[in-house]
Amino acid sequence: MQALHTAATGMAAQELNVQVISNNIANLRTTGFKKQTAAFQDLIYEHVRRVGAQASDQGTIVPVGVDIGGGVKTVGTPRSMTQGTLSQTGNDLDLAISGEGFFKILMPDGTFQYTRDGTFQMDNQGRVVTAQGNPVQPTITIPNNASGLAVNEQGQVSVTLPGSSTSAVQGQIGVTRFINKAGLQPVGNNQFVETPSSGPPQDGTANTEGYGKVTQGSLEQANVDVVSEMSDLIAAQRAYEMNAKVISAADQMMQSTTALFR
Repeated sequence: MQALHTAATGMAAQELNVQVISNNIANLRTTGFKKQTAAFQDLIYEHVRRVGAQASDQGTIVPVGVDIGGGVKTVGTPRSMTQGTLSQTGNDLDLAISGEGFFKILMPDGTFQYTRDGTFQMDNQGRVVTAQGNPVQPTITIPNNASGLAVNEQGQVSVTLPGSSTSAVQGQIGVTRFINKAGLQPVGNNQFVETPSSGPPQDGTANTEGYGKVTQGSLEQANVDVVSEMSDLIAAQRAYEMNAKVISAADQMMQSTTALFR
C-alpha cells in the first residue's frame, strides 16, 4: 500500500525537523550562532487521471484530476542570518558586529574562515586571535607593555604605550560581507567558509556604507527564540505521531484485505 511509504517519508522528514530544532536549542547560548529551519517539498505525483483530460467523445473536459502524492522530501536547512542581541561583557577584546559583516580569520593552512563570534584573546606573541589561536585579519599585535586597549566602531585598535599620554593605533580589524550570507558553509567553531552560493568575500571597513559597526566589550548572542523553537518542536512531534498512525492504519487495512481473500 502506497500510504505506508508516503507516511514513512513524513516520519523521516519530521525526524530531521526535530534534529534541526534540537541543534538550535542546544546552541541557545552559543555566541554568534544562527538558527536553522528545515524546508520541505512534496514528492512527484502519480497522475491516475490528469486534470483537463477529455472525458467523452463529445469533448467533455474533466474539471479536476486524480493525483496521488508520494510524500515529502527535505530540500534544505536554510540558516537565518538575522542579528542577535548584544550582551555586554566588559572584556576589552570581546567584539560584536551590529549590522552586516563577519570577522575574517586566518587558518593554519592559509585559507580564511568567517565568524560573528568576537570572543577574541591575545596569544603569546600579542596577536589578536580566536579561542582556537587563529589570528583575526588583518593581523594586529599588541605590545606587552601597552595599556588602555580600545576598539572604535570602525574596528581601529588603539593602545597607550609607556611614556606616552596619547593612544597609538596598532591596526584595524576588518569586516567582510557576502552577497548571499545564507550560502556560507558552517564548519564548526562558530565559523563559516565561502561557497559558490555565498559569492566571493567583500572585505571592507566597519561602520562604513553597507558594513556594520564594531562594538567593544559586547558579544552577539544566538538569534534563537526559545518560545518559537518549543512551539515548532511540539508541532513536529504531533506530525510525526500522525504519520505513525497512518502507517498503523494502513497496516491494519492491508491485514483486513488479506483476510478477506483467504
